[in-house]
Amino acid sequence: MKKIQVGFLMSYDYELLKKSIPPVYEMADTIFLALDYKKRTWSGNYFEVDDSFYRWLKEFDVKNKIVIYEDDFYVPEITGMQNDTRERYMLALKMGIGNWLIQVDSDEIFIDFEKFVKRIRKYDSYLINPSKHPIQFAGFHINVYKYLEDGLLYVNKPTKLLLATNYPNYKYAKNTKERIIYDEDFILHEGLARTEEELVLKLKNWSHKEDVNPNFLEKWKRANKDNYHEIKDVFYLNPEIWKELGYFPTKSLSELKKLVQEDANLKIPRVKLFFRNFGQWFKHLQIKKINYHPKFEKYF
Repeated sequence: MKKIQVGFLMSYDYELLKKSIPPVYEMADTIFLALDYKKRTWSGNYFEVDDSFYRWLKEFDVKNKIVIYEDDFYVPEITGMQNDTRERYMLALKMGIGNWLIQVDSDEIFIDFEKFVKRIRKYDSYLINPSKHPIQFAGFHINVYKYLEDGLLYVNKPTKLLLATNYPNYKYAKNTKERIIYDEDFILHEGLARTEEELVLKLKNWSHKEDVNPNFLEKWKRANKDNYHEIKDVFYLNPEIWKELGYFPTKSLSELKKLVQEDANLKIPRVKLFFRNFGQWFKHLQIKKINYHPKFEKYF
């Protein structure tokens, strides 16, 4: 127990795992890839996995850390978001309560996973009786808006994301609604960084597909390094959430790490982090802990 367990959801965009697995490989004890046994999305659409991907996994996994966990992850009677939450819960149980349960998506790339592991290791005592002291750790997305020939466009303000927990009583996707501990851990989010064809496929199969902003795709197609200053309100749901774009003249992860550290727009003030963490500690200080029983538990 007390292992660093990393879980990915493997679906139609499985090729992105070739970029998201390597940054976590050395520091992880086990890496789990959750794959529906019939290869269905949360919308019930089918996809195929090319044999070349499995060959890549075999060649890459020189330390035998990667486990493909196949199960029935699609229930037609519940919503896409409920299927999302259900799959993450099942994956967490497979990863093993009593370990650090880190779940990231195939389009999420850790910029400094070693730093993140050192941070959560300071809280290993919370793994002794996790149901009594549930916590979750948050970092920040750097949202890649679009890859260009000589760089990338990104949203110039980071957004919060949940990364890990000691107890997976998920309420909504990865959110357990328990105490959150924040720090400046950055994850490159490639949710939109795809070809137009790949992006349309994602939007059709996504758990948020009913809520997509109808003007989103037109802005995305138009954006480039010359006009990105002019394009505003670019979020795919409520447009105003992402107000402006920035530009990095590289796609290299090592170069991006340095650029991110130097970008004032991406800095999270230490005072802000302190008060966020204090507020979370105080909020959950007197809350009675109740184990969560998903309303979709009958579908297990």
